[in-house]
Amino acid sequence: MELARWPELGGRGVRLRAFDERDVPLVLEAGRDPLVPLITTVPQGAGRPEAVGWIERQHRRYLDGVGFSFCIARASDDEALGQIGLWPRHPDRGRAAIGYWIGRPHRGAGLVTAALDLLSRWAVTLPGVARLELYVEPWNEGSWRAAERVGFVREGLMRRWEVVGGERRDMFMYSLLSDEVG
Repeated sequence: MELARWPELGGRGVRLRAFDERDVPLVLEAGRDPLVPLITTVPQGAGRPEAVGWIERQHRRYLDGVGFSFCIARASDDEALGQIGLWPRHPDRGRAAIGYWIGRPHRGAGLVTAALDLLSRWAVTLPGVARLELYVEPWNEGSWRAAERVGFVREGLMRRWEVVGGERRDMFMYSLLSDEVG
């Protein structure tokens, strides 16, 4: 697979890059997390073949023009710490969604804030992107506080918006408009 043109973003102590095979341990760890497999496509209880397959699907999404699934890596040593993605939703209407997760040992260190800031600043430079959206469960204070630190505005509570673990859950809806990015 040719990923030579995959965008790479860096700053604030993190690097956003394509996933590769050295990131398999992070995907395996995420598959054992009680939450990550419920809200993402990371396979629960995955072995190495499933983790490699997940990484290949992230590449395919980019190559197929579906979106960007970046590995969040520490800038100093390039260790994989999590994932952040940009998914055009209704591109004819100028909207794109963002989703992310951080490996359990790396939570609470400001990585989501740094990665979300980098991705958001880049995303609004893409043709046609006027609005970024993200959805966060109300209990996930760390996640919604990171969004607010970057400048996302809570627009409201979307009742029973998303199925998580087989159950409909409420989500806070956040947005950031292209002219609000500083």
